[in-house]
Amino acid sequence: MKIVRPLAAVLAATALALTGCAGDDLASDDNASGGSTSSGSADKGSLTIAGQNFPEATLVASMYEQLLEDAGYTVDTKLVDSRDAYMPTFPGDVDIVPEYVGGIVNFLNTQANGDSAKPFEAGDGQQLADDGATLLSDAGIELLDISPATDTNAFFVTQDYSDSEGVTTLSDLEGTSVVLAAAPDCEGRLDCEGGLSDEYGIDVTKVLELGYASAQTYKSVLDGESQLGETSTTDGTLESQGLVVLEDDKEIQPAQNLVPAVSADFLAEHPDVADILNPLMAALTTENLTEMNGEMAVDRAKPEDVANDFLTSQGLL
Repeated sequence: MKIVRPLAAVLAATALALTGCAGDDLASDDNASGGSTSSGSADKGSLTIAGQNFPEATLVASMYEQLLEDAGYTVDTKLVDSRDAYMPTFPGDVDIVPEYVGGIVNFLNTQANGDSAKPFEAGDGQQLADDGATLLSDAGIELLDISPATDTNAFFVTQDYSDSEGVTTLSDLEGTSVVLAAAPDCEGRLDCEGGLSDEYGIDVTKVLELGYASAQTYKSVLDGESQLGETSTTDGTLESQGLVVLEDDKEIQPAQNLVPAVSADFLAEHPDVADILNPLMAALTTENLTEMNGEMAVDRAKPEDVANDFLTSQGLL
């Protein structure tokens, strides 16, 4: 049974999660909160993790960091606003990225073939990885085991709007003019504004760059500034806020299974990284990922603490 929390607490919790993680080096947070260290393991050298700084990505980055530190690596974690910010340094200055299959494959596809390149749309994570194998190889990137846990983009409205307008699917918004609150890189993307406009026929009059599943995005929709907001299918806070996801009935979202993306050169020198991270991929599910997202957003738990509890409960630490 879901616990209904006051809206103010939910928004405060989400804002706290975002503020606490944006651009931070998780290593200092982990050590301060009793997270894993490499004190009992041989020194295996240094590595850099990069990723996005929304709560779920911060959570998974912390899991990577704690596992790798426990194995003896010295880890520097750098979290940024969007994939565009870290990909120019990966591979290179960055060695490992907590990724989503569809996200990285389609980023590389656009990078190699231009903005007008037909995106990869497979709904199966492994198929999508296979389709993008050449792009990944050319970029010097290897994907480790693909997790069954998946988290695609989703779009929400208020429950009141859904009820009053009879809107339950994105197709129900065809021909409707909306303001969209979303991530900074949303405009033009098939899995965001581009798909809503071109595939669903929704008139997106403006994109407010308020963030992916952020407190500002929730508030914008709740206040009526926006009619539609961007979040994820593993968002554990929506019901308690009076928000509801609209079904992606035309299935414009590619498979977004979680997967470690690793520099091929780094992996060749450190093959044990696969043995460290692959068991985590097997342990993650969409259900437990959603539950952990709820712990951070609703219960105000710190990402590094939620990560440590999960890794310990799964026998990975």
